[in-house]
Amino acid sequence: MTRATNAHIQAQELLNSCGLDEITDLEMNLFVSGLDAMLIEEALPNCDGKIIFGNTKAVIKVNSNIQFEQRKRFVIAHEIGHLIMHKNIQLPDDTFSNFNIIAGMENALKNGKQELEANEFACELLMPEKLFLKEAKGKKFSPLLIKQLSERFKTSLTATVFRYLQFKQLHPICLVFIENGIVKYWKKSDDLKIWFGDFTRLAPPSDSVAAEYIEKDYDFLYKLEEKAQLISKSTWFNLGVYDVDSDFYEYCIPTKRYKTILSIIWED
Repeated sequence: MTRATNAHIQAQELLNSCGLDEITDLEMNLFVSGLDAMLIEEALPNCDGKIIFGNTKAVIKVNSNIQFEQRKRFVIAHEIGHLIMHKNIQLPDDTFSNFNIIAGMENALKNGKQELEANEFACELLMPEKLFLKEAKGKKFSPLLIKQLSERFKTSLTATVFRYLQFKQLHPICLVFIENGIVKYWKKSDDLKIWFGDFTRLAPPSDSVAAEYIEKDYDFLYKLEEKAQLISKSTWFNLGVYDVDSDFYEYCIPTKRYKTILSIIWED
């Protein structure tokens, strides 16, 4: 990472104060109770998580209808970030209905820096920098590596690949978030010296893997070893006058329920 933010430092200090290197094998309710707070799982009609500050204790609520445990862990870690950094600040309920950290940046801009800080805190708490780099550095980027890292840290594929993007020591990649068939956001590693095409607020390019998923209504199309599909550099990126087109790879994480795709693009 280029610099440690306050959220990263706060997460690291929390782990240090608990004498822990990580919380991967801890039950989240036990960890929250150790922070003198209470975790409640219940059906929340309009949000995925929230925190309620009381006079002496705080209550963290997480939506029991969240399907995947990895996503639930991230929501709880996000609320812990609020607990540590934003006591007694009026906060919006947190919704990750199209769980995407890139989209979360837009919410952060709308709702204030607290949401972005809580996301950064959650990433560091669940995937501490030193341990993440130890597991990822020197290994070839692939869908299998993201799967292995997500299993290692019990985090979603989306959260894991976003964490991967944050480290300049790792292989440069580009992430594109697509919702309802439209490119909403993109973000790339600083070391990936290319120009993204003019696709924001438009459909993905017709020869992209993302377009295949949209055509097939977001069904899973490829098995793990096939998920890295060969594309051309020019599929997603603009070529300079002297650029020669070359091979790139694209790997998509679709969510049929929310009609979203996170497309990961990289050069071998």
